[in-house]
Amino acid sequence: MFFNCFRVLDKCKRNDRLGQKEAEEICTDNVRVFSYNSLRSATDDFHPSTRIGGGGFGVVYKGVLRDGTQVAVKSLSAESKQGTREFLTEINLISNIHHPNLVNLIGCCIEGNNRILVYEYLENNSLASVLLGSMSKYVPLDWSTRAAICVGTASGLAFLHEEVEPQMVHRDIKASNILLDRNFCPKIGDFGLAKLFPDNVTHISTRVAGTVWKLREEGRLLECVDPYLTKFPEAEVIRFIKVALFCTQAAAQKRPNMKQVVEMLSRKEIKLNESALTEPGVYRGVNKGGNHRGLGLRGSSSQESSSTQGYKGKSPAVNQGSSSASVISFQSISEVAPR
Repeated sequence: MFFNCFRVLDKCKRNDRLGQKEAEEICTDNVRVFSYNSLRSATDDFHPSTRIGGGGFGVVYKGVLRDGTQVAVKSLSAESKQGTREFLTEINLISNIHHPNLVNLIGCCIEGNNRILVYEYLENNSLASVLLGSMSKYVPLDWSTRAAICVGTASGLAFLHEEVEPQMVHRDIKASNILLDRNFCPKIGDFGLAKLFPDNVTHISTRVAGTVWKLREEGRLLECVDPYLTKFPEAEVIRFIKVALFCTQAAAQKRPNMKQVVEMLSRKEIKLNESALTEPGVYRGVNKGGNHRGLGLRGSSSQESSSTQGYKGKSPAVNQGSSSASVISFQSISEVAPR
């Protein structure tokens, strides 16, 4: 009996060593391979007091490495649909994607059943924590900071959608996945992880109440504004809200792609063609074929997220009569599958 237990323990140790060795062989200089014990030590044995976030992919802990470097340690909760080698290949790919508005992946740990990712640590946690969390964590962001967060997030998504090869769809954009550094620069987290897990883990459903659209119809859009935001340029805030409405139209071919969204948010002189704006769709249930179109606007929803990918279509969102604005052709589609 004792001998059998010893053999099982020895086999587990050998498997851990093989996983670690395979990780070191596949990963490039961009990816640091951590041992499980080193991450346990960095997070005080993954103590609840070090937990700084969590979601569909796993729990995130704040860690401090032996050299004093602060990191965010994400312990993946779901079992990957890929083998060790394929998993590491994807991690290697993610680590090579760099943009000012994307969180940097530092390294990983793969020992036994453990799948852990190590990211750069961002001092101001997430947008959800800052704006939607408890009052003890609330930070009074002024309009210029909020606008920069919107544009930065859109820029990061535009990079993933149109500049990365192969193009990448996030599939889980929400306030808790928009992280903020010490200067409140936004960085998108969890990009690339959707490919690692089964579909029933990574796809999140969205429901939107349509309150923003109702206020637009009644000419009361400014009532959407955070009551804690007391000073702001009304015209610019209204433009941002209208851009959100263009992104959540029920007809997928009418929505802008992310490069167009960046332009619409950045150009103050741009004239949006509101006559082309149509009512947003509302997610009402699960289609057995998985073909429901989703939305990216967070209204009074119980779940929040959408994903976008390329789709050929045209829709004039910019007023063609304006001398200072050009016509924008939309090429995007949003899809949501059940979680």
